[in-house]
Amino acid sequence: MGRIKPTLVKRTSRQLIEKSSDSFGKTFEENKKALGNTLPSKKMRNKIAGYIARIKRNTKTIIDDA
Repeated sequence: MGRIKPTLVKRTSRQLIEKSSDSFGKTFEENKKALGNTLPSKKMRNKIAGYIARIKRNTKTIIDDA
């Protein structure tokens, strides 16, 4: 079983993707650099960057399968 992400991480990630989807990639490292110092803590930045990477990877496979 996977870890359950807090609502704050999910909501913030979706809002960031809606605002600027092009600035994020499919990897954690790309997203971490894109977020930079905009978030209050390193731990929160890493969680959001990882969740955005997961969303981007999953949406890419869904679009390719269709």
